[in-house]
Amino acid sequence: MLGSTVFSLLIANAFELQKKERWIDLLADNSLASWHLYLGAEIKGWKIDDGVLSTSGKNGDIVTNQEFENFELELEWKIEQRGNSGIFIFVVEHPDNKRMYQSGPEFQIIDNENYPQQLTEQQKTGSMSDVLAPSKSRSKPAGQWNKTRIVAHNGKVQHWLNKSLILEYQIGSKQLNEEIARSKFAQLRYAKVAKGKIGLQDHGNPVCFKNIRVRPIK
Repeated sequence: MLGSTVFSLLIANAFELQKKERWIDLLADNSLASWHLYLGAEIKGWKIDDGVLSTSGKNGDIVTNQEFENFELELEWKIEQRGNSGIFIFVVEHPDNKRMYQSGPEFQIIDNENYPQQLTEQQKTGSMSDVLAPSKSRSKPAGQWNKTRIVAHNGKVQHWLNKSLILEYQIGSKQLNEEIARSKFAQLRYAKVAKGKIGLQDHGNPVCFKNIRVRPIK
């Protein structure tokens, strides 16, 4: 019979292994097999080299094949000076939604310091783009890697940037709906559901992503 200490260690190790196995590597084997072009099929122009996914721009947005509802997403990204991109959640891929941004809330990625137009607080990195401003600016300069974490649970969403919680919102809440009504998304079916695909934006500028992983949570 195993001693109680050994048994406890075995259980703990098994639990840790189970936790690790819950993560889904969205760039496993340096492959884009988990992704497709939004409202399309084969991905062109995006490439993976040594675990780094990149586009030089004007190659279209990509989304996961799988939908997610309650989840934790982690990834790293970097842009060039004047760059612009985004990470989308709850994307509803439907022909009526011609663009990914028409349905899915966006974690904004942008060069706060050098972008060639004046940015509002709701347009800066880490915002729910054009709707809610982040509480603080934690992005690193263009050309450096940043780490984003997005947690979604029962419609409550958290934006984390470089280990800091910078924004929280609740899908369907009165506060969020009022902010959306004042935004460019007011006439769209935007942020209406708390389930959908994860998307990466090609806004026409070079952008790189790596270590993209997601896990369902209860």
